[in-house]
Amino acid sequence: MSRKYIDCREYPSDMNCSVAISADSDKELLEAAVQHAVTIHQHQDTPELRSQLGQLFKEGTPPLEI
Repeated sequence: MSRKYIDCREYPSDMNCSVAISADSDKELLEAAVQHAVTIHQHQDTPELRSQLGQLFKEGTPPLEI
């Protein structure tokens, strides 16, 4: 099983979010990413959001700098 991540630094926003999340499973990463998107970025937890986030996952771990 390979590690995957999603990194807010790759997606410009008004708040310049610097959070990166990584996990060993897609399910775990998706749940953490949705929680972050809803709590911090005020998105609604919808099937569309979950689908969009899942498409942004990358293999490996987040780089130290972008």
